[in-house]
Amino acid sequence: MKTRSVLAFVEGTDHVCCRYRLKAFLPRLAALGTEVTIRAFRKDPIGRLTQFRDAADFDAVLIQRKLLPSWQLKALRARSRYLVFDFDDAVMCRDSYHPKGTHDERRVQRFRRLAERCDCLIAGNMFLAHRVSEWHVFGPRVEVIPTCVDPAKYAAKTTVTNNGPCRLVWVGSSSTLPSLERERAQWDLIGQVVPGMVLRVVCDRFPTLGAMPVEQVPWAEATEANAIVEADVGVSFLPNDEWSRGKCGLKVLQYMAGGLPVVADTVGVQPEMVRPDVNGYLVDSIEERIEALKALRDDPALRLRMGQAGRDRVVRDYSLERWAEPLALALQPT
Repeated sequence: MKTRSVLAFVEGTDHVCCRYRLKAFLPRLAALGTEVTIRAFRKDPIGRLTQFRDAADFDAVLIQRKLLPSWQLKALRARSRYLVFDFDDAVMCRDSYHPKGTHDERRVQRFRRLAERCDCLIAGNMFLAHRVSEWHVFGPRVEVIPTCVDPAKYAAKTTVTNNGPCRLVWVGSSSTLPSLERERAQWDLIGQVVPGMVLRVVCDRFPTLGAMPVEQVPWAEATEANAIVEADVGVSFLPNDEWSRGKCGLKVLQYMAGGLPVVADTVGVQPEMVRPDVNGYLVDSIEERIEALKALRDDPALRLRMGQAGRDRVVRDYSLERWAEPLALALQPT
């Protein structure tokens, strides 16, 4: 089997996108004959151009998320035999909390130019893939490869009890914490009408949520999985906008891998991942969220059954083993 070489340029080698969409796959890709070299983009323009000189030494080059200026894209394209763009967010938009809103025509145009120069686009979900065709980008092949998790990193739950409070968990960062903070009134109400609960926040910053007790757990890669498994229910809040519809549901997959039932909004990929009454609940109102949390608080057996169903779903549809070969194939010409 001929080994193919891939040079991957990423925002940072510790960036969550790189960790889950590239680094986690490296051993499996190597076993399939695809060796990936990962390099963080240099910040200075001259240094970045120097990096691009090496592209000619590889069979393929992957750009992850970065919308390069035209002159940098031209330089990299000229040295790349096969150019791939991987994106797991609506990078052509501003994020949900930007004061100017999500639409940014400059980003849209930069994305279109990049997409048209690439040989292949790897989109993290169908929404992102459809956006490519809606913008009339023709030429590159488009593959949909979801963000994946490794279930082996999460200890499987075998028993669930009602000893102590029912511990909800939310995992994120300062950039996504506003999705919780904007719902402070909702959390305050939940804390009042659904007693016996605590919200574990695994993050680098922590909110105050009124009557809902917050357990502060500083995020660390080494302890993240255990912090999830030790909880009882995973929760997710997403604003219903263009940026959120492009999200790939990583935190939901982490909860499921950790054997937790999930309570999430019907936004983006979350309805694809959460099957109502099977591995969690989808909610569209505070009343539905309260009803779901009460049911899970009061029924340990329900939590265990839904959690096991969620973990099974991750193993079947969102595991590294499931998507390693499609990723390897996307990194080579058809």
